[in-house]
Amino acid sequence: MGWAEYFVRRGHAVYLPDQSSRARSGFDATTINQVRLGKKPPEKLPAIFTFGREAAWDLFRFGPQYPEPFADQQFPIEALGEFGNQVIPDLNATLPTPNPTYANLADLARSAGGAVLVGHSESGFFPEQAALADSSNVLGVVSIEGQCPPPTDAQLASLAKIPTLIVFGDHLGDSKISGPLWTKALADCKAFVRRLKAAGGTALLAELPKFGFKGNTHMLMQDRNNLEVADWMLDWIRDNALRRTAKRAVGKNRSGD
Repeated sequence: MGWAEYFVRRGHAVYLPDQSSRARSGFDATTINQVRLGKKPPEKLPAIFTFGREAAWDLFRFGPQYPEPFADQQFPIEALGEFGNQVIPDLNATLPTPNPTYANLADLARSAGGAVLVGHSESGFFPEQAALADSSNVLGVVSIEGQCPPPTDAQLASLAKIPTLIVFGDHLGDSKISGPLWTKALADCKAFVRRLKAAGGTALLAELPKFGFKGNTHMLMQDRNNLEVADWMLDWIRDNALRRTAKRAVGKNRSGD
């Protein structure tokens, strides 16, 4: 069972949107078609990001090098083929600035009657960006294994009003290729959390091994212990984000009303 279904079973309304340029949201193919028709040169084609099995093995920390797994890793590597079937092309290069997903997430929180926003990986900091667009209905933010670009002092003052949880798994420095990427992301997020706390905010950076969860990969929601991690996260959400309201759950049609 994944987190979306599990959170529903725990009494929360769950909305799982696809960000602009990905999956069901689609992307603007105008430039691609213009190149195909000879109206623009090939160098105008947008960059398309994707990756193969070996790159994912390292980047997502399934093991130190393909196909060797970490001894304690939690990802079900026997399902690696199915995991590969979930990979989709990323056309974020076609998007304007700022990314329209930020405002769309803030609108979703408003439509839901208040929400805790959760982001992962490339979209890990999207909850904070959405809160900067409009924080009025953002009850809390959870950033999982993403990057933490340093906000301005004015942005920090706004974000410090929102309970913030940042989560990282295991083996951050153990991959032979991507290790520095993860250790830098962790250091940047630690600095962000320190600034939030100094500004009076409620914030926690959780390195899961320090909380008793060993071997978690980048794909926490697909790891074997994903429900145990989910329970821990939901406890934090209850004790920190939802304490600001009279509700025990978030979203419309929630069982906690």
